[in-house]
Amino acid sequence: MNKQELNKILELHKRWFDGDFIEGERANLEGANLAGASLRGANLWAADLGAADFRNADFRNADLLSADLRGANLTGANLRDANLMDVDFREANLSGANLSGADLRGADLTGANLRGVNLTKVIL
Repeated sequence: MNKQELNKILELHKRWFDGDFIEGERANLEGANLAGASLRGANLWAADLGAADFRNADFRNADLLSADLRGANLTGANLRDANLMDVDFREANLSGANLSGADLRGADLTGANLRGVNLTKVIL
């Protein structure tokens, strides 16, 4: 997926979120290849991101509240200070990810690979 396509999806998602879920549309990036993508500060509240490839992606300060990341590959991703409340990380690969300062309250990490994850100052 190129940057222009991603920006369009993010804009429609923002309109969906800001318009009380009437306008725009919920972001669906299920299975997308976004390795190395910059999603810094993005609003992906309740987005469908399952089984997507986010290796080495930048999610610093992003809002992923209630997002579906089941089976996603987040190896080496930077999720520093991200809102990860109620995120579904079941079977996700977070190996080597930076979750420093992230809010993980209510997140489901069942079966997730957490090898080498930076969990400094996470909120649980």
